[in-house]
Amino acid sequence: MANREAEMALARSAAPESISRDAEILVLGRHGYETTEKGKNGFVCMVERSWTAGIDDPDFWNPKIRAAICFNPPAARTYLPITIKKTELVLAGRSKTQMFEGIKIAFDKKDLPALEVGAMCYMLSTRT
Repeated sequence: MANREAEMALARSAAPESISRDAEILVLGRHGYETTEKGKNGFVCMVERSWTAGIDDPDFWNPKIRAAICFNPPAARTYLPITIKKTELVLAGRSKTQMFEGIKIAFDKKDLPALEVGAMCYMLSTRT
């Protein structure tokens, strides 16, 4: 449970306390991201892993990469689903190429929403 609490604290560190205290908090579990705290302000904070990086990123599979991030409401509605889908595909054992192809297919089928104007992510944490 200590790891879960530490992950929640790291997630909250992505945005100013005035935002993160009322944000929804997601923590990576065995089967994907799980909501540990329901939010009240439309923001969502979590800790991303290396596989959310671009396909050419040299640290794509680095298990040590953890990045606190907090999505504003438009990003929570339209960018967060991409992160959730990438994580589902990785946890299902897909290769990097298969994961990116799966994301493309999801966009083509409109299973993932187009990004909203004003979508923004906070990454203000000094912790890793």
